[in-house]
Amino acid sequence: MIDEYQRNNNGNNHLVRASSSNVMLYGNLGNLRQPQQGNYGGKANHQREDSNNNNNNNNKEKNGKYLNSATTPICRALSTRMDPEQLKIMGNEDYKNGDFAEALALYEAAIAIDPNKAAYRSNKSAALTALGRLLEAVSECKEAIRIEPNYHRAHHRLGNLYLRLGDMEKSIYHYKHAGPEADHIDVSKAKSLQVYLNKCIEARRLRDWNTLIKEAEAAISGGADSAPLIYALQAEALMKHNKHREADEVMKKSLNVDTDACTKLFGPISTASILTVRAHVDMAMGRFDDALSKAQGAMRLDSNNKDASMAMRKARAVAAARAKGNQHFKVGKFRDALMAYEEGLEHDPHNSVLLCNRAACRAKLGQLEKAIHDCSSALNVRPDYAKARLRRADCYAKLGKWEASVEEYEMLLKISPQDEEVRQGLMEAKERLKKQRDEKC
Repeated sequence: MIDEYQRNNNGNNHLVRASSSNVMLYGNLGNLRQPQQGNYGGKANHQREDSNNNNNNNNKEKNGKYLNSATTPICRALSTRMDPEQLKIMGNEDYKNGDFAEALALYEAAIAIDPNKAAYRSNKSAALTALGRLLEAVSECKEAIRIEPNYHRAHHRLGNLYLRLGDMEKSIYHYKHAGPEADHIDVSKAKSLQVYLNKCIEARRLRDWNTLIKEAEAAISGGADSAPLIYALQAEALMKHNKHREADEVMKKSLNVDTDACTKLFGPISTASILTVRAHVDMAMGRFDDALSKAQGAMRLDSNNKDASMAMRKARAVAAARAKGNQHFKVGKFRDALMAYEEGLEHDPHNSVLLCNRAACRAKLGQLEKAIHDCSSALNVRPDYAKARLRRADCYAKLGKWEASVEEYEMLLKISPQDEEVRQGLMEAKERLKKQRDEKC
């Protein structure tokens, strides 16, 4: 691509920059901290990679830093005069300004010209980290160290990455090889986090779920804020307390990486454990196909994992029960549908989707009190489950419990203020409640 650009632009030395419309907004990076706070950037002094980056500061506008012309959709890295050191300087400038995607493009351009320069790999790692691509950042740091085994900055960055990913042994190892880049505080922090992690593992062994939740939160707050295994342990403990929604929120905060990348970094056994927890959470939230896929993936990685085996059997049984029940419900066979959902609940008694579906069957069969009970059970697991709340509001209405029905509709309206069905239901319930009170008077 670079060669073709150079051939087609003979004599043009103008540097241009691509549109950065695809840059990830920092606010979407979740728990990632700003580089000036010291994460991944080598004590917030990334600019020390090269101190002569000031000579470009006064030339941004005339170098066409943000040209809007349709003829300049190519990163300014692509020019007829490709000096990798200059590209690195420009990348450092962008990095300091928070333009991480553009910095990454410049570092990659420098690497394309000189792939054996450790500093370029280390700088690329810093940009990847700022964009939330932590596992790729680990690979670049490793490559920098392969090129230059005593490169202190790369060791320190890799120590920071492993700390946040929850691998304290590797974190400590690289801190100890970081020379003046690291200090006793770094090693001490990693050792403290290792204590938290050990407590998490022990609490899980003892099935002390309250302690596990507390220690996992302490580890995350202490710095291991991108550690999939710690998030999985916390989510598992929440699931044991039937706090399915909270478990789902925890897993959303966790680093979302593909199975192969996760296996490469954490190994097959740990990855299988993470996938198993994800399978349980997906099943509880009604994502049955995803649950089955993750459980099968866990079994492929660790065929001896009993939890994964159980999750796979449960996912298959629950998914089959729901599909069977839905088929009966669509053709009006409500008793058969109810029996099918109950078969699924034998495997997963607290599954909110199956409880809500059984409530629909019971409502159709006139078993309104039982339907309300099922809706309540589903809402205990998932307080924000709008379908269960709407169904309960309807059951209250059919029983003439208009005050309770109004309360349900008002809660639904707070969640979905534009929902016309909810508005109509609330209006009707209020009218009937008023009429009911007038009749009593």
